[in-house]
Parts: sequence; C-alpha cells; structure tokens
Amino acid sequence: MALPVEEWRLCAARRWAALEPALRERLAAASLHDTLRLGCGLLRPEAEAAALRRLCRRARAGKEPAAARFYREEGNRLFGRRHYGPAVRLYSQAASHELPGSPEVSVCFANRSAALFHLGRFEVCLEDIARAESHGYPDRLLPKVLLRKAECLLCLGRLQDAADALSVVENKIAVDRIMTSPTHQTLLKKLSQLKIKIHEKESCPEPAREACGDIQKKSEIWEENDSVSGASSSLSLNFDTERGRHLVASQDILPGQSLLKEEAFVSVLCPGESLLLQDSSETAWDTRVTNADLYCHRCLRQLLASVPCCGCSYAKYCSQNCADMAWEQYHRTECSLGALLLTLGVFCHVALRTVLLAGFAEVSRLVEWSHHDDKDLHNPEARCKPPSEAPDTRAGTRGIPGCNDNGQYQSSYRAVFNLLPHAEKHSPEHKFLCMLSVVAICKELQEAGLEAAVLNRESSEKWSKPKTHEKTSGELSPELKIMAEAMLRHVLQLQCNAQAITVMQESGSGDGAVVNKKPVRLATAFFPVLSLLNHSCCPNISVSFSGTAATVRASQPIPSGQEIFHCYGPHRCRMRVAERQQLLSQYFFECRCQACLDELESDVKSVVSMRNSFCCPSCQASMKGEDMLCCSNEACAISVSRESLSRRLQDLQQQIKKGLELLRDRKAEQAIKMLLKCQMDAGNFLSPEHLLMGEMEDHLAQVYATLGKWQDAARHLERSIEIVEMHHGPSSVEMGHELFKLAQILFNGFAVSEALSTIERAEEILSVHFGPQSIQIQELQEMKTCLLALPRSILQRT
Repeated sequence: MALPVEEWRLCAARRWAALEPALRERLAAASLHDTLRLGCGLLRPEAEAAALRRLCRRARAGKEPAAARFYREEGNRLFGRRHYGPAVRLYSQAASHELPGSPEVSVCFANRSAALFHLGRFEVCLEDIARAESHGYPDRLLPKVLLRKAECLLCLGRLQDAADALSVVENKIAVDRIMTSPTHQTLLKKLSQLKIKIHEKESCPEPAREACGDIQKKSEIWEENDSVSGASSSLSLNFDTERGRHLVASQDILPGQSLLKEEAFVSVLCPGESLLLQDSSETAWDTRVTNADLYCHRCLRQLLASVPCCGCSYAKYCSQNCADMAWEQYHRTECSLGALLLTLGVFCHVALRTVLLAGFAEVSRLVEWSHHDDKDLHNPEARCKPPSEAPDTRAGTRGIPGCNDNGQYQSSYRAVFNLLPHAEKHSPEHKFLCMLSVVAICKELQEAGLEAAVLNRESSEKWSKPKTHEKTSGELSPELKIMAEAMLRHVLQLQCNAQAITVMQESGSGDGAVVNKKPVRLATAFFPVLSLLNHSCCPNISVSFSGTAATVRASQPIPSGQEIFHCYGPHRCRMRVAERQQLLSQYFFECRCQACLDELESDVKSVVSMRNSFCCPSCQASMKGEDMLCCSNEACAISVSRESLSRRLQDLQQQIKKGLELLRDRKAEQAIKMLLKCQMDAGNFLSPEHLLMGEMEDHLAQVYATLGKWQDAARHLERSIEIVEMHHGPSSVEMGHELFKLAQILFNGFAVSEALSTIERAEEILSVHFGPQSIQIQELQEMKTCLLALPRSILQRT
C-alpha cells in the first residue's frame, strides 16, 4: 500500500473541501516550503488527528501477550500435525508479540527450534536454542532442549561439541535427582542413544563429501564508471532539457553485459495485506503469511527464524546484527510509530526513513539550498547548479543536478534530494493529503519525545533554539518543519521515482517436484542512479534484485550512442498503446518511445490487441469492433457486445481460480477436470493465442506434475511456452522462467536429451537477465550435472 488507507484519504479530502477557497488557491500554487508553512496548523486535534488515532488502533503493531498465546497454541497444533514449516512461522509470530523480558519468549524460541530440527535446519536450530537459553528458558525443561542441541551438533559432524553438550545434560539430570519420573527416563534413554551414535561416528568417520567440480561460476568483467557510482565504464551520463538526466552507451554493449550495480539508498518492506479487526466484536488474529513475515525488514533476506524487535510486533530481522543496525540507523525512531506508518502507507514510511538515514545536518543544508532556488524550481536548466558555494566552472557532469562538487553522480542523499518532485504537476488535493500525512508523523514524533533522536541530538535541551523561536502548543518546531518539508518532497518524488524491489516467490504449496514462481513486489526503494534511466515500452535492459541491491543488464545489443531504457511497468508485450499511455500519465510525461510511435502511426492493431482478442462463439473467427463486436467472417453474421464477452471472461477466470484451489487442497484429479472444462469453454470465445490460454496450459502442466505424469505435464507446458514466446518474445525473461519449469519436468521424467537441450536454452536466456552466477543458473547447472552423471545405458536409451 503506497498511499494511506482509504479512510484517511477521505478524511483529508473532506478537510480540503472545507478550507476557504482563497486558502485552497494559495496552497495549490505554493512551493513545498510555503505548503508546510500554510498547512502545518490544519491538522486539527479534535478531528483529523482523532480519526487517525482510531485508524492506527486497527493496525496492531504493538506487543500483545494474548496474540502471542494464540500464535503459540496454533504453532503447537500444526507441530502436532507435522506441519513444521507453518509451525515455525507461527512461533515467530508468537515471539514477536511477547513483551520484552517475558519468560514466554524463551518458550517460543525453544518450540521453534524443535520445528527447525525436524526440517533439518540444524544451524538455525542451534541459534534458536541459544536464544531460548539467553531469554531464561525454564530450568526444569532445559535438558530436553540441550539434548536437541547435542543431536544438532552430531548431525553437523561436530562430535566433540556434541559430546560436551551431552556432558552438560548428564550433569543437569544428576543434579535434579529425579530419576524415576517418565520424563527423566525418556531423557536418559535419549542420552544413552546419542552417546552410542557419537561413539559410532568417532569409530567410523564418514568420508568427506566431494565438491561438485562441474559447476563453475563465471566471473564477470566489470570496470566502474569514473563519473557515476556503480555504473559500468561503458555508460556516460548526459543531460538535456527534453530528456533530463539520462545514461547513454559510450561503446557497443552485448546482451547480458552488466551495466549498473546499486545498493538502495533506502528501502521499506511492503507489508502486504493485514487483517484489521480491531472494530469487530471478537478479538482475532490473522494467520496469513505476508512479506512482513517472510523477509528481513532491513536487508530483505528471506526469513526462516526471525529475530523480533523488542519494542513492536511488526519489525522482524534475519539476525540480531540486522536488528541492532536497524535500531541504530532508524528503527529506534520508527518503532513506536509502527501503526501510524502502516496506516499512512509505504511512501510516507520511505520518506521518514530517508531523512533519518541522511541526518538532520544534511537535510537542513539541502532544504536551505532549495529555498534559495525556489524561483527556479520549474526550470531544470536553472537547477543544474549544485548546492555548493564554489562557482560552477567545470565542464562535463559537474552541472548535472545531483552531482557532487567533483562532478560525480553518487548513490547519495544529495542525488535523492535532486530527483524531481514535480510539485507543480501533482493535483492540489494529492499534495494536501501528502502534506497532512507528513505533518501527522512529525507531530507524533514531537509528542512522543522523539525529536532529539530525529535531529541526532542527545537531548532536546541541547539543540533548542532561543526562546524567540518557542512554539505554541501543538505547533511543530522549526527543525521538525525542515524535516517535514524534506519528507513532503520525498513523498512527491516517489510517485515518479519509487523503484519496486521484486523477488521471484514460490506460488502454491512449494512441496512439489516442479517449483512454480511468480514475481512479487517486496519493497519500495530509492535508487538514485537507477532513476537516471528513462522509460521505454520496449526497454533494452532488465533489472534483477538481490536483497536491497539492484543489477541492470543489457537484454539486447546496444550500439554506442544509444540511450539506456528501463520499463516503468507498461510494456508493449503486455498492453496496448492506449493502456500504456494512460498508466504512464502518473509520471507526468507522454511516452514517445519507438513502440508507441509505431502503434500510434499505424492503422494496424497492436500485437497485444490481436492475440488477446475474442473470437466468434459460432465459427471461432476473430471478432472486430469496439462496444459491439462483429464476426470477421462475412458468412457469419453474429454480433456480440464486448461487455457480455468480458463478463464471460471474468466468470472463466473465477472457475480457473477454483481449479487452482482444488490443486492446493491436493485434489489433483478434480483440478484437472475443472481446468480442462475451462479450457474447452475458453476455446469457444477466446483467440487461440490469448495469454489466458497459455496460463491454463501452464496450470495443467503443474497439476500433472504433482501426479508424476511428466509426459502430460511437458506437453501442456510446451504449448504454454509457444504462447509466451508469441507475447513476450524468444529472449524474454518470461520465456526463461517457462523453460526453467520445462527443464524441471523433463529432468524429473528422465527425458535426458530433451532436458539437456531445454536447460541450455534456459541458461542462455536467464544468464542475460540474471547473470551467470544467479541461483537460477546454478540450479540449471546442478540438473545438468546430475543428468550427465547417469549411466551411459540410460543416456543412450533416451
């Protein structure tokens, strides 16, 4: 959720409508500085602030012992049913809701360690056992956990450590002197068994595993640009009034070549859906898994056993180190604002974290510089002068906005600040909503006594201005007004410069032989160097992410002198020019890329329109027209309204959804029947090349794969690949993902020669988009190695 919740947007809209017309006019025309000056007192405590507090109570980001009990009991229930993965996530939820210092949190970690042990995650299990001990795990229950520790060490081959752990357990049991209870008898039996196992392993050590030598990581040639941090030397930074800042190839570039590697200046995890049940008559908690449960809130690594924040139930980290760094950099300020930030949306959260990372001194310096140039804010050429007292005498990149005094464009706060906010192009109502939201955050910081932390000062007394600047009750301090102005700037910048960090996430249960993945928006970030790339509906690069780092690669040959183009979302393969232009209007430019020009100047319908069109329900010829569609076959006089066919398409999509639900419920045979019925129905009114036809083939392949019917699965997936190639092209990332799935199916079905050729095709495409060292390539190489290691008789037979 980039913007605030709908209720707050409506509340801000009502406040805007209630303003005097003269004040609305002044706010609409005001600079960012004047917007804050005029609007700072418009957040009324008895109205908007009270409404915001009510909304925040629904977000539930605080510690709740009752919720902790609920999640722990649910975890125990699933653990008893041997659903260890879901149990781990529920124990993590329980730990995040326990109060700091509560002995129950140690129980959460101990229970989670048991689930992790059954999942074979021994290293992480040991970490959780250590956490349970450090949080005061009950002494009477400790022997069982210590035995689990010894067993983990044994499984990891750390025999001496395992023996030492058993000695601790033995001494512990002896001290307790309760040797007759069934529990202690069970412990003694387990202790004896582990001693025997350690002795056996010491007597017959296992041979060391041979490293797989066939899988080699290819090193990438990389020479960094002198002028643009993280960019390849094959690029140059240019600027003109029409295109603004942009990157151009300074030499011929090959497909797959790395062009840019950048760490996000700031990133904020997108929380996903949350169940807001505070207003309901019954207290309930949501057990659905969201991004907030699956990924570290600082580095975005995938979580297995999260480390919870001590102050809130929302923030979770992959390690104590990440938790400590987040706290030091920004979370000590954000922690108590969790519910407010969830209510006001990710853009406001990114804006706050940006100024916290930059620090008050740098924010204040750049805000003050922007005031001097307020009269030139709408003139890009006038804004080229960097915020420096030194005269602008250097040539090259020195005069480009965001470059430092040495003419270098770096991934810095200065570069972020110089991204265009387009303040004059946003609607007055939207700008007012953003202003009111930013003021609400800053007032909460002030009322919570967090102003000193925001301003990087030890106490409010040390940084206070003279009494002449003393603020009236409820008014923001001059320093917080500066931070609010910068935050408002960043919220407006994000509409055009926010970069979605995406990850390929497993869809479905994830326990099948074929892994089906789809791209998911994980976080919103500022990448100031990546933001230099202009849009094209037919881009020449692809972007991939690893944690908070972005890598840009050429997706096709780029000749010297050609501009480097990114796709902001609307792609020529996925939608028609009219749809693309409409979506791109949020960026305040009219796309004039070659793909748009070709479609606008041609009378021929776009490829997307033709392939995603309806066909005649009677003779299956293509249908033509706008609101009323007529059969293109002159011998067939059928005409049907687009609305009725669109409704039929929606009904079909609902049926497909039900088929996939049957698959998730492990009712594969029923799923096949429903999907085949959907496929037959679709053939009566959809073009054979319609993208949905390909999706149904993909779903059928997935169901057959769960049944181990590899030939049937491959047949359906090959048809899906044909349609994907028509829509996205033979070298597209979508094509690479489909070939990856086909390789898995052929690998599992021992169709060796077909699998090897498919692996090579997938490698060729995916290495261009993700690089030769990516996880996808490694997995393909592992499959290839296994296939080539099969006996020659099997290879010859296949």
